[in-house]
Amino acid sequence: MTISEKKEIETKILEEIQKTEIIIADYKELIKPVAPDCAIGRISRMDAINNNSVTEAALRQSEKKLNALKYMRESINSKDFGLCQKCKQPIPLPRLLFMPQSRFCVKCAR
Repeated sequence: MTISEKKEIETKILEEIQKTEIIIADYKELIKPVAPDCAIGRISRMDAINNNSVTEAALRQSEKKLNALKYMRESINSKDFGLCQKCKQPIPLPRLLFMPQSRFCVKCAR
């Protein structure tokens, strides 16, 4: 992998970290509990609880993605960067630009 490709990937990683941190902040705002004294009705309260569960799952996924992005940012200068952790073959540059948190090639990610 060339230095310019690593710079391009590093830029993409930093952009994705910023986006993901904003998304996480939004999710945290959305999962705040609904006060019981709010007159929203039983069905609406059940919908709010259900939506809260979906948002919590999305929050966990976003936090997982953020951790993977930070790991990739820290390991960008290692000799194994850009190699699949399973088969040790190079991960194609378009995959790393599309999903900079990728540690596996498409074949091994299945």
